[in-house]
Amino acid sequence: MFRLAVRSKSSNNYLKSSLIRYSSSSSASKLTADKYNVKRGNYSTINDDDLKEFNSILSSNQIITDSNDLIGFNQDWMKKYIGQSKLVLKPKTTDQISKILSYCNKRKLAIVPQGGNTGLVGGSVPVFDEIIISLSNLNKIRSFDEMSGILKLDSGVILENADNFLSEKGNIFPLDLGAKGSCFVGGNVATNAGGLRLLKYGSLHGSVLGLEVVLPDGTILDSMHSLRKDNTGYDLKQLFIGSEGSLGIITGVSILCPARPKSVNIAFLGLNSYESVKKCFQTARSDLSEILSAFEFMDHDSQLLAAKNLNSIHPLCQEDKIGIDSVPNYPFYVLIETSGSTKEHDDEKLEKFLEKVMENETVIDGTVSQDEAQLKTLWTWRESIAEASQQFGGVYKYDVSLPLDSMYSLVEAVQKRLNDLNLSSTTDNSKPVYEAVGYGHIGDGNLHLNVAVREYSKDVEKALEPFVYEFVAKHHGSISAEHGLGFQKKNYISYSKSEVEIKMIKDLKDHYDPNHILNPYKYI
Repeated sequence: MFRLAVRSKSSNNYLKSSLIRYSSSSSASKLTADKYNVKRGNYSTINDDDLKEFNSILSSNQIITDSNDLIGFNQDWMKKYIGQSKLVLKPKTTDQISKILSYCNKRKLAIVPQGGNTGLVGGSVPVFDEIIISLSNLNKIRSFDEMSGILKLDSGVILENADNFLSEKGNIFPLDLGAKGSCFVGGNVATNAGGLRLLKYGSLHGSVLGLEVVLPDGTILDSMHSLRKDNTGYDLKQLFIGSEGSLGIITGVSILCPARPKSVNIAFLGLNSYESVKKCFQTARSDLSEILSAFEFMDHDSQLLAAKNLNSIHPLCQEDKIGIDSVPNYPFYVLIETSGSTKEHDDEKLEKFLEKVMENETVIDGTVSQDEAQLKTLWTWRESIAEASQQFGGVYKYDVSLPLDSMYSLVEAVQKRLNDLNLSSTTDNSKPVYEAVGYGHIGDGNLHLNVAVREYSKDVEKALEPFVYEFVAKHHGSISAEHGLGFQKKNYISYSKSEVEIKMIKDLKDHYDPNHILNPYKYI
């Protein structure tokens, strides 16, 4: 039977706050440099003269030196990577950033650009005492052309704020992330974030029209034009999309924003196998066609994790239960979003699609959102997995892309390896690993592998790396689908890039940043 509404005990029971616990003996408390035995580069150390120079460029409230205030800037949100910076600068203009970089380049002072600090690979936090340049004060919408849909904005604008602004104009930002309430647009571009609706809107390589970037020597590159077609010479902006702050600091973004859909539907489905997930996607791509905007899959264990972190009944529960007890025993779940301009047309296409996949038993169970509140509730069961996976102490996250045939087999291979090494247990609290779960974007082959742990451990890391990357390389995938390389994956780039490609990347870095002051110890 196909249910048409989401049942919930409360209309406001979304994510409840989760307390992340770390034991005092956990390796998570160690500095990144010590934990990974990193040697400090040949950089200068900040002195009083440097502080005087920065005070001449910025006002006192744009400079942070207090040790307590520095804590949040020195660690990532998973508390896996912890740096030692003694100085955060918060410029308000591109010109201020230019002056800072020009000075630091001459003094050979290392710098880490930092946006919303929501990254998952340690790319936005220092390793040693690098100066952190926070983009939080560059947070203005510069202009919006309602005729063309081109938005120009500072790189420090929060993604959700940009989308809310566009909503009032009838447009949508062509990127949506679970971290949209805290991540910055500039950071999204710097990491080439993919997000939940890449299936419909494509990657930032296609939607970003121009950038404003400050190079390591202070030079300002301004390509903030609004042309969708410009075939004169190299497309230089592409160098910085996905460069993770290694070639320059993005200060402005010009991006094409399509019309906002007038009709949005969500279907949340239960399936008996990964083969059924693939078959369902093939049918959706064919039958839903232009209105298909997202196709997310989740395994059963990921829904159990989410259930532990949510105070609501599971969308497919047929009984009056809450939390884990409400999660039905389907091996896989799929969330499908459609978006278009005509509700009657979209509803009809979705209904016919659902009838087909239910009749041929590709889908066993499902529900469809009936209003905006239910739509958000269904998305919560997908978006909450990332937070829920760290509720036991920590999480190892792997963001990879694989051919669809071998996509979920990585999760199975990792779980088997952890079991074989006697590291995994869902009942024995003495074991470091809780479990491995898989979810992600079927539409672009992007798998999120999360290994939930009670504490970060060298034994677990050795079990996972390079095992995960070797599996990905063997199946002709990429070790980073959308989160970048950062600190975590810098030593594994050869699993996805050839020697020629790596040499070209290094040559570009040496040319534009010969002193290697921008985001050292990362990327390559």
